[in-house]
Formats: sequence, structure tokens, C-alpha cells
Amino acid sequence: MTETSYYIPQNTVFFQEVIKKSRFIVHIKHTPDIDSARNFVAEIKEKYADAAHNCWAYVAGAPNDSQVLGFSDDGEPNGTAGKPILNVLLGSEIGEITAVVTRYFGGVKLGTGGLVRAYGGSVNHALEELERCEKIPEVFVIGTSEYSHQGLIEQILKSYNILSMDKKFTEKIAWNLRMDAREAPLAISEITDKTSGRVNFQVDED
Repeated sequence: MTETSYYIPQNTVFFQEVIKKSRFIVHIKHTPDIDSARNFVAEIKEKYADAAHNCWAYVAGAPNDSQVLGFSDDGEPNGTAGKPILNVLLGSEIGEITAVVTRYFGGVKLGTGGLVRAYGGSVNHALEELERCEKIPEVFVIGTSEYSHQGLIEQILKSYNILSMDKKFTEKIAWNLRMDAREAPLAISEITDKTSGRVNFQVDED
């Protein structure tokens, strides 16, 4: 579980431009994990199966997690397509994102430097149309309390970023909270202190 927030795509982007007679088509999508990133790449490759190249890169998780990176030149000279796309994605500091750049060759060779600029530049332009939102690191907090503590606990929780709250009323109240992971330790500590330790709340590790 990551303890820091980061930005993720809020919309899908379609962008295209012609560079020295070659048509570059960029698709960008929110892909929360490696499987969804690979599925998106496969979907675009199938859609543009007649193209000369479908080059891609993804950051399928937090932008600082090197375990969720992938890229491919898809037949372009080594290092001229996939890595430039990935570098642009990493530079944007956006996570859970995949970019696929389809190229229809127009008959004019761009050279290695030209390819790097074309692939990286087209993704940069596409990112200008991307809407983004903050992804909050989430954790589940569970606990039980007497009914007499319900009002106090709810008052305490108003100060925290609670994403959802579920309460089950039996002999006691069973609490199930989904909240900002960065705030959970402080919330648990405050509930424990203000109820003199009579309420047990903890992070759900399951």
C-alpha cells in the first residue's frame, strides 16, 4: 500500500498529428494495474493492426514504483519510441496511465533523433488534453464500541477524510471505515485517547 497520493487520468485522450508525412495517433487511458495496461495495448494494436507500429509505455501504479513500468518500440529502432513515451509519462508524475502511439509511415524517414522527438512530443501534446484527479491512498479501519461512544466517535471522525463509513448495530456497534491511509494512525490514536482506551479501533490488515 502506498502512503502518498498521486494524480491519475480522469478521462481518455485521443490525439493525432502528422510529422513529415507520418501520422501519429496517441491514445491515453487510466489503467490501474499491469493487466489493464496490457489489455489496453492489445485493444489498440488490434484496432490499428494495419499500422506500421503501435508503440507503447505504461506506469501501471504509483509513478515512483519501478515495478509497474513497461514499454515497447514495436519494431522501431531500439530506444526511439517506447522509452521516450515512458520518459514523458514519468515526467508528468501521473500514475496508473498507459499511452499507445500508433504510427502510419508516410514514406519519409525521420532518423533516430526525429523518432524520439516525434513519439515523445506527440505524447506531450496529448497530455495537454488529459484531465487528472488525485488518488488518495486508502485503508480500512475496523472497530467496535458501546452505543454510548457513538456520538463522540462520529464527532472525532468529522475531522478526518472518511471515504465511506459502515456501521452494524448489534450488542455493540461494529465500525468499518474506508479512509485516507495517511490519517488513519492519528484518527485511531484520537479515538483511543478520548474514550480512555475503551474503544478498540485498528487498521484492517486483511
